[in-house]
Amino acid sequence: MPDQHIMGEIIEDPLLRDKMFVFAGRHDAGRKLGEFLLTLPAIHDPIVLAIPAGGVPVGKEIAAALGAPFSLAIVRKVRVPGTTESGFGAVTWDGEVLINERLRDALFLSSADVERAVSETEANVKERVARFCGGKPMPPVAGKTVVLTDDGLASGFTMLAAVRRTRIRKPSGIVVAVPTASRSSAELVGREVDRLVCPNIRSGRSFAVADAYEEWYDLDDHEVLAEIAGMP
Repeated sequence: MPDQHIMGEIIEDPLLRDKMFVFAGRHDAGRKLGEFLLTLPAIHDPIVLAIPAGGVPVGKEIAAALGAPFSLAIVRKVRVPGTTESGFGAVTWDGEVLINERLRDALFLSSADVERAVSETEANVKERVARFCGGKPMPPVAGKTVVLTDDGLASGFTMLAAVRRTRIRKPSGIVVAVPTASRSSAELVGREVDRLVCPNIRSGRSFAVADAYEEWYDLDDHEVLAEIAGMP
């Protein structure tokens, strides 16, 4: 059984704390995370929801380990204009927009900048729901324990949006399970869920999800579709 450290609602593996390149790739991370979850108190009636794209292979492995149904929670970050990675908000599968107002103010973004970025993200989310889910709604989660996953948490804001929109669907509980996270994002998300499980938590001035992986690349839509082929 892995050495575990419980800090409030956060469960990590101290042997992996602040370490880099601890997973071969996303499937390896998902398998190891699934094994880690099995050492913890059992999750009652779980359903695993993964945030595409990078969360899909992780989520498939977790679902296999738990013997749980698997589906998607499509959320996209609202990108800071002129960047490809940095975000100041998120849009969820049902069109809810969550803006990090403190960051927006710090970036001096105008209302027009925000509206343009949100509109682009909303269109992308609708396209992904149609492409990956065939337009079908998220499966019912009322009374179940939702296990939300991604390949890692940088700011944690995208996951936070997923948590808040899942909560209104009346699950019996929400567990966030991710292979890696920054300390600040783990604490941010951990405050709003029943349990946050993350073997590899890292602190420090800079953090990149990719640094937990020996092999890292962005999954394209064709790879996501291949991963979810046969999903109910």
